Amino acid sequence: MADKKSSRVASAKAKATEKAKQARARATAAPTKHASGFLEFVRTQGVVGLAVGLAIGTAAGATVKSLVEGFINPIVQFIVGTQQGLSANIWHIELWGRKADIAWGAALSSTITLLATALVIYWIVNVFKLDKLDKPKQ
Repeated sequence: MADKKSSRVASAKAKATEKAKQARARATAAPTKHASGFLEFVRTQGVVGLAVGLAIGTAAGATVKSLVEGFINPIVQFIVGTQQGLSANIWHIELWGRKADIAWGAALSSTITLLATALVIYWIVNVFKLDKLDKPKQ
């Protein structure tokens, strides 16, 4: 009986040792598998190019903002008066005992700023031929 018990213990130890070896092999293989998968994702999806574009876009955003604020907005203010005056224009409507204030000046001012920003970005892309930098997709 002691012989059977010791053989069961030895068998259980051998199984446990084998399972531990398998677990160690899986644990050491998993990080390299994930790392290579991540690197493949970066290569195929163009994540590096996206990161570079984001960095350049952030820097270009400051340039576009200064061009719009320093050049476009003064022209708009010259044409329509002050931008604050335009933003303050409100229609007061009262119908059936209810009141509403429609801030059409703020909406128009925001639209003008959006169009001016889009115009500056379009101008920069076309003047510096930035649209030609991309490689055509095959």
